[in-house]
Amino acid sequence: MAHIDYYFSPISPFTYLAGTRLERIAEAHGATLRYKPFDVIGLFGRTGGLPPKDRHPNRRTYREQDLARSAEFNDMPINVNPTFWPTNPAPASYAIITAQEAGGGDLGALAHGFARACWAEERNIAEDDVIRACLGAADFDPALADSGLLSGAEIYARNLEEAYAAGVFGAPFYVTDDDQRFWGQDRLDQLDWVLGRS
Repeated sequence: MAHIDYYFSPISPFTYLAGTRLERIAEAHGATLRYKPFDVIGLFGRTGGLPPKDRHPNRRTYREQDLARSAEFNDMPINVNPTFWPTNPAPASYAIITAQEAGGGDLGALAHGFARACWAEERNIAEDDVIRACLGAADFDPALADSGLLSGAEIYARNLEEAYAAGVFGAPFYVTDDDQRFWGQDRLDQLDWVLGRS
């Protein structure tokens, strides 16, 4: 059975644009998924990347065009300059980590719910009420927002180190158990194709 490590940040617009296609691909191929939210900004400095605010104006202009175009192409709403971005992704990431350990809900819906809240719903995913609402909407107990904070923080930090060791340099990033690496939501079709060859 194939396995995919899914490295992502809930504040990444490209994580949002991926929607829940990864989950559909994994299900179609009987692959298992491990969600690994991590500090993508922390990774940039270690892998030669720059936070969006520090990029050349040409790159920032292209990024905004690309986000708007990609969202329209996928029939997804987006605000390319959301009110609550950047925000602290750690609280939402801790909730995803805790929910994964607890089980019982729809983890793909939770991860996408946080990204959608940021990029399409003008909500601050660092706030407790937003975290609780996203947990509840994905059929998890909203009280998970109050538990597992220490272990969530430890796993979040470990995910960053594992991402670096796995060759990750952005988000979303997908790594298969045979070390095939895919960067960006626009590589999901290739991930689907590779899994289909196995």
